[in-house]
Amino acid sequence: MSTVHFTDHAGETRTIEANVGDSVMETAVRNGVPGIVAECGGSLSCATCHVFVKEDQYDSLPPMEDMEDEMLWGAAVDREDCSRLSCQIEVTEDMDLSVTTPETQV
Repeated sequence: MSTVHFTDHAGETRTIEANVGDSVMETAVRNGVPGIVAECGGSLSCATCHVFVKEDQYDSLPPMEDMEDEMLWGAAVDREDCSRLSCQIEVTEDMDLSVTTPETQV
């Protein structure tokens, strides 16, 4: 079972079972997680699915590609060292990932 813990900027956490192969963004949208706008639907042409990955989990994810890195500079809330676009994080077998959504995405 794979799990994603979504914490909003106010500190409320929702834990959701995720389907392997889906993105973290798809998991959020499918389950009505507030704080993930996903305007482009995961086509990597916006930054409205920006999340902060829990620091001790960040290095366990595949490295971001150049396009994701560029898109994060356009996020509504300044990027941090642990910033990722949730559309670019694929849910893997037995994943137990914690992310925080920024105060706003637009």
